[in-house]
Amino acid sequence: MPRTPVLTTRTLLVCAAIGVATGILGGVAGLLTPVVLVTAPFVYGLLLGSHVLPGIIAQEVLRKPLVALVAHLVAALVASAFNPAWALRFIGTALLFGLIQEGVAALTRYRAWGAWRFLLSAVVIGVIVAAVVFVAAHLGTLPAWAQILYLAISVLGPVVWTLIGLAIGSSLRRAGVARR
Repeated sequence: MPRTPVLTTRTLLVCAAIGVATGILGGVAGLLTPVVLVTAPFVYGLLLGSHVLPGIIAQEVLRKPLVALVAHLVAALVASAFNPAWALRFIGTALLFGLIQEGVAALTRYRAWGAWRFLLSAVVIGVIVAAVVFVAAHLGTLPAWAQILYLAISVLGPVVWTLIGLAIGSSLRRAGVARR
């Protein structure tokens, strides 16, 4: 008897819908990035943290392997329409965030779906983003208060967006999106 594939047409369509919706948000975040980096670079982590949404919502709704990665990649393609020059950045961020979210889910063999698991991936993403952007954007030149605020916001930003994503995903699940 043939096995049902993990990524059925229905699963892919749900991932695509989530990816399009969150990709629009990611595109807007991408448009705001230069303004934020010039005016208030210490809040950039909150803006970048919004990119966790596709994977969080997809995993909360579908609770299957690979859905975070697929939703992230669709979101990156949609966000790229807002700023084609940043297409590789959007795709790179999607791969990084999606693989981290899939990796944490894989550690639990895709069986643990408590909020703690999602928050763990958010903290890992926040720490990585904080370190990379701190170096890449030369944030060490900011005053000490701004550096501390940046690091705190960069770690907490993905956590806040994860909580928002869990609420959205939970609502979609209750609405019947995950029914078979």
